[in-house]
Amino acid sequence: MSSSQINDEVLLKRTSFLQGIPLFAELGEADLEILTRDFHSRKYRKKEIIFHQGDDSRVLYVVMEGKVRIFCISPAGNETSIRIFSAREMIGEFSAIDDEPRSTTAQAVEDCTLLKMGQARFLQCLREMPELAMGLIKQLVEKLRWTTDYAETIAQYDTAGRLLHIILHYNEALGKEIKAGKRYELDLSMNQADLASLVGARREWVNRILRDWSKCGLIEYKHGKITIIDLPAVEEERDRRTELYTDDEEW
Repeated sequence: MSSSQINDEVLLKRTSFLQGIPLFAELGEADLEILTRDFHSRKYRKKEIIFHQGDDSRVLYVVMEGKVRIFCISPAGNETSIRIFSAREMIGEFSAIDDEPRSTTAQAVEDCTLLKMGQARFLQCLREMPELAMGLIKQLVEKLRWTTDYAETIAQYDTAGRLLHIILHYNEALGKEIKAGKRYELDLSMNQADLASLVGARREWVNRILRDWSKCGLIEYKHGKITIIDLPAVEEERDRRTELYTDDEEW
């Protein structure tokens, strides 16, 4: 098989992939082909850093395979996980748009393949492709809605409720159905410290609450995989915890 044939096959696969992403869904065939050729793929191994908080890089990424964890690091060196992104989701666009340093760190939580595009080319495409600009606006609004929803959980739920809310959110997007309406498996490839940083808790607390949930037949955690044993019961437990957390709560 010739090199040109191989390249054509790769481009065809990549074009088909991009068509399934909301950001590019409204693009015409010609514009989509241009974008397909402008993206370049790169593989990252598990735990490899894609970009660091404070970096001056301006590259836009689209997750093709795998999952990416976005987190912040405090001046004391503590990590706060913000969100997990998976296939067909975009990361890194903030710096590409506003030309500011990276506000977060991105890390592969498993082996990943990402498509990347430089800032100058991305901004040029935005100017020349109105449908792409509109798609970007919609994606930014989606991220803002997600942030608003997350902020609401901080105000309304105690720490355990926030963890349940996060688990249920990712189960809806990434969970594998084992028994319809009841049992689901969710592989976030995150250890207990990572889960704790999603809700501002200590790892020891997460370890304890996961053991309690296992005893109650709600959730099991093993080697980074979360099994929702009884979805309706988990949702009921989450809703029961709709309350402001108190200062004397154990973290």
